[in-house]
Amino acid sequence: MSLAVQDDGWRLSDALWAQLNPLLPVYQPPSHPLGCHRRRIEDRVVMEGILFVLRTGCQWNALNATGICSSSTAHRRFLEWVEAGVFERFWQAGVLKYDELQGIDWSWLSLDGTMTKAPLAGSKKPGRNPTDRGKQGVKRSLLTEGAGLPLAVAIDGANRHDMKLTRTTLEGIIVPRPAPTPERPQGLCLDAGYDYDEVRTIAAELGFTPHIRPRGEEAEAVVRHPDFKPRRWVVERTHSWMNRFRRLLVRWEKRDDTYLAMVHLALGIITWRATGLLG
Repeated sequence: MSLAVQDDGWRLSDALWAQLNPLLPVYQPPSHPLGCHRRRIEDRVVMEGILFVLRTGCQWNALNATGICSSSTAHRRFLEWVEAGVFERFWQAGVLKYDELQGIDWSWLSLDGTMTKAPLAGSKKPGRNPTDRGKQGVKRSLLTEGAGLPLAVAIDGANRHDMKLTRTTLEGIIVPRPAPTPERPQGLCLDAGYDYDEVRTIAAELGFTPHIRPRGEEAEAVVRHPDFKPRRWVVERTHSWMNRFRRLLVRWEKRDDTYLAMVHLALGIITWRATGLLG
């Protein structure tokens, strides 16, 4: 009798696999003149290897020493699933399920960016990090709803200003967005890095009401006004959750699509955990 695998952060739990499995493309075995071919490694085993790489940040070749599966099998299957859009749809499905069970808080959204290292990335996206002695880095722009659930993400070079990613991020919301109304406006919480007329114009064009606060103002408002409710901290918390996936803390992917797929997988796990269905 097999024991149910729980979500301990390192292994692929039964609950998580139940959400991923239906999204995988159906495998069509190749024809062979003798009617035989090498046995295919199970998708769940390969996904466990991909999750191990995401969690630990190890090189793909390090999988050979784990006993999960070979690095070549895991990376080849990973590329197949990236091409099929599996990881983005996994995240999207989680957001839709969260909306069904708990409801997305569209009244207050928060947008912020963060920079991480990207020593080997060779595409146009990485750039010189102005806060890390000009070393290669990547910027991750994230939009969350009122409770911190991730709704949109965009990537660019670390030297790209936060405000330059505003439109790309806001237009990349992963699920259909309800239209704002005078009775139900959609506030957009931003820090001083977005204090530009261009950002206000973009926000107004897309139907958001921008609330731009200088750094530290929310903390002071809490002290002065006990009833004040800070809202922008949720996006910073979600960035922190993402950095616990060490493959995102330091970007090793050279290709933008594979890096973004890792981001989508991490966001999907965060989102599905928020639904309460993963235990």
